[in-house]
Amino acid sequence: MAVKIKLKRLGKIRSPHYRIVVADSRTRRDGRAIEEIGKYHPTYNPSVIEVDGDRVAYWLSVGAQPTEPVLAILKKTGDWQKFKGEPAPAPLLVAEPKKARPSFEALGGDDEGKGEAITQKKKSEKKDEAAAESESAEA
Repeated sequence: MAVKIKLKRLGKIRSPHYRIVVADSRTRRDGRAIEEIGKYHPTYNPSVIEVDGDRVAYWLSVGAQPTEPVLAILKKTGDWQKFKGEPAPAPLLVAEPKKARPSFEALGGDDEGKGEAITQKKKSEKKDEAAAESESAEA
């Protein structure tokens, strides 16, 4: 039985996510797998690649053949070079953790006037104008 290391597609139509799986070469793309050994999310920036290096080394040592896309992924992670005994590539880019946004207080915001409207209500303006007109008429 020929065993391949290949990609199993998951996700929506324009949002693919892949699992790196070990499967019989005769099974369909998203069919039954022997073992899942990694993840690949190409739509993220930078792409997320997680591979279990020990399991990859085992399956390569027992004769599993990687497909072309998986071979490219294994070369980026350095697992293929480790298997072949070649020097390792440069490390992958890792997404920087998102910085927390500063809070309102940290920016120097003050709580004066909390809960009050900035502009006065229209009804009170009419009453104020009427009171002012009556005062000016009396004077």
